[in-house]
Amino acid sequence: MVSQILFIVITLAAIALFSYNLKKVIRNIRLGRAANRSDQPQKRMMTMLKVAFGQTKMFFRPIPAFLHLIVYAGFVIINIEVLEIMIDGIFGTHRIFGGLGTLYNILIGSFEFLALGVWLACAIFLIRRNVLKLKRFSGVEMKSWPRSDANYILITEILLMTAFLTMNAADAKLQAMGLGHYTAAGAFPVSQFLQNLLPDTAAGLIAIERGCWWFHIIGIFAFLNYLPYSKHFHIIFAFPNTYFSNLEPKGEFTNMESVTNEVKAMLDPSFTPPEAAPGRFGAKDVNDLTWVNLMNAYTCTECGRCTSVCPANITGKLLSPRKIMMDTRDRMEEVGKNGLEDGKSLIDTYITREEIWACTSCNACTQACPINIDPLSIITELRRYAVMEESQSPASINTMLGNIENNGAPWKYSPSDRFNWAKES
Repeated sequence: MVSQILFIVITLAAIALFSYNLKKVIRNIRLGRAANRSDQPQKRMMTMLKVAFGQTKMFFRPIPAFLHLIVYAGFVIINIEVLEIMIDGIFGTHRIFGGLGTLYNILIGSFEFLALGVWLACAIFLIRRNVLKLKRFSGVEMKSWPRSDANYILITEILLMTAFLTMNAADAKLQAMGLGHYTAAGAFPVSQFLQNLLPDTAAGLIAIERGCWWFHIIGIFAFLNYLPYSKHFHIIFAFPNTYFSNLEPKGEFTNMESVTNEVKAMLDPSFTPPEAAPGRFGAKDVNDLTWVNLMNAYTCTECGRCTSVCPANITGKLLSPRKIMMDTRDRMEEVGKNGLEDGKSLIDTYITREEIWACTSCNACTQACPINIDPLSIITELRRYAVMEESQSPASINTMLGNIENNGAPWKYSPSDRFNWAKES
């Protein structure tokens, strides 16, 4: 009874803490402006099923995609076993689903193969990051915490899978002894190879089985509450992020209603613009971005696929689309804690002018992102602010804008001279 009460208390505390942190995240996302993403629900659902559940965009890099699929499947399917642990913990039972017989044996056997697959995949991911040191896992934004974050999760996954298999190995030996409530249930095709490493005494086996049982479930609760502080929040946010992702053609700019109304008024003197609250052109800080932009920032996996295909970054320029998303998330959390009146802003304090003007607007980053994050939309809004609010842009941009205003084209030639090349030929 004591262990049941302790388990219930830990479970409720873990759920309460996660709910508290999730509310803070939602509060931060609501700092953003409104955006209508409720259109085309069927297309949005299909996008979520393909990109988030099906992980179709991951397979542009097949080897890491296959390994990630194993970890993903293990995370989803092994949680069925966690359901049994939860029920056992609350009611004091042991392997409550054991009565399913052959089906239960198949399930536990499958879970063990998946656990082994997750263990091996995480080990390979650790080697790729820390031994092979793949280039896309490095960068100025990948400081001590982002680097450590990934390693913490991978090591935790390995420990959880080790605890799961060791628990099963001890349980199987106790079943063979016919001890207490350890009735025969489950098949153990992987953990059977660990049994020779365990003691033969009942007391030792019970200690190992119970210790691994508690470590496994508490580890899962700890993992759950670590997510809001980690890039691995995409485990949850990948699904709404892909559902609410932009369905319009990539690179299509959105029109600002206030500017559109001004143009209409200039072209048609009879047009009366609707009254609207004064707003900012573009984005200076996170509250000027949309809630979709801010959700993107929380969903970023920091995988570096966007930065690895960015032509500006490849040619040595300062821009890193991954850094844009990480900076947006950091600033959003800072504003959520301290408010906006702290003398800082997303542009200049976090993201430099050099970064936003290095972007070629090619959309390679949005195409490469495995969960449909759109760094370009943030860059575009920061540019809008620089041009339309501050009239600050590089000399080449100013020249182009002046030519468009005077000549109707980006070039310095007047419209009457545009066909001179044809006369000379």
